Amino acid sequence: MLCSGGDFDWEPALRKLDELNARVEDPTLWDNPDEAQAVSRERARLEGQINGVKQMQTGLEEAVMLSEMADEEGDEAALEDARAQLRSIKERAARAELEALLSGEADGNDAYLEVNAGAGGTESCDWAGMLLRMYTRWAKAHGYEVEIEAEEDGDQAGIKSATILVTGPNAYGWLKSESGVHRLVRISPYDAAAKRHTSFASVGVSPVVDGTIEIDINPADVRTDTYRASGSGGQHVNKTDSAVRLTHIPTNTVVACQAGRSQHQNREQAWKMLRARLYELELQRREAAAQALADAKTDIGWGHQIRSYVLQPYQMVKDLRTEVETSDTQGVLDGDLDAFMGAALAQRVGATRGETVEE
Repeated sequence: MLCSGGDFDWEPALRKLDELNARVEDPTLWDNPDEAQAVSRERARLEGQINGVKQMQTGLEEAVMLSEMADEEGDEAALEDARAQLRSIKERAARAELEALLSGEADGNDAYLEVNAGAGGTESCDWAGMLLRMYTRWAKAHGYEVEIEAEEDGDQAGIKSATILVTGPNAYGWLKSESGVHRLVRISPYDAAAKRHTSFASVGVSPVVDGTIEIDINPADVRTDTYRASGSGGQHVNKTDSAVRLTHIPTNTVVACQAGRSQHQNREQAWKMLRARLYELELQRREAAAQALADAKTDIGWGHQIRSYVLQPYQMVKDLRTEVETSDTQGVLDGDLDAFMGAALAQRVGATRGETVEE
């Protein structure tokens, strides 16, 4: 991808950027605000990729020059600085290479991420809360914005369910492989006998649907319920039935929103979330691995997990699809998920192309 001689092929990216610039400058584009925003986001994403490659090339040239000078002068400190720069560039290049695989029609979109506690009461609710924190920290560490759309607290700790909106380039592309059941094994902090417990929680990810994607929903197929919101969000949430829950009866798809200050705001956002969920179902049907993903969501328990997080009697996080594992459990729970996401993305793209993925 990179070389000090500058052999990167800029032509396709620059040609695409010229096309996007021409579209943005076309006054008629803004007759459709949703499409205009989608084109603007695509242009910003491509500009970011191009600038990122330029920065890596410049950094690579500077690091090589510094290392050569340091080697000639025997300056070990400067040589170590050059090595550190090269390691950093290598990591950035690896991530950029993975991002190049995000070619799905919705990969560049924002994403809704939903966490639901499985059976197990307080243990599972606490685990669901830990997962929500993990994904929030991952998103913020990568420059994404996070907004809580709905949250139902657990009776004693954690959450029963929560939905967040993750906003930024390729949010759905990175997060989509996280859908499934996540299993935790630990010594329970809620068990006076300090026994080991196994808890489950499910994660679902859907792309935000912009104006360029048509999703037709028959209003007669949707049941609307309003209720009094709970959790954080200000005193108003406990005074009126402002929260909105939509149920798409044919698919039994349920979404809820309580983030807005009025029922109107929550109803509008809930419809966006419902369109996103139904679009995700359609994307799953198009993929060879769709049935496995759907099955993973049907039962939050044994035999359906995609990843195990073991804190006792040893420390290990292991993805059961890609076999990627690490003993840095605290790092993972603090949001260090790139290795898992990257491996799942590469495997998913390989499966779509009919390639063999080695264990």
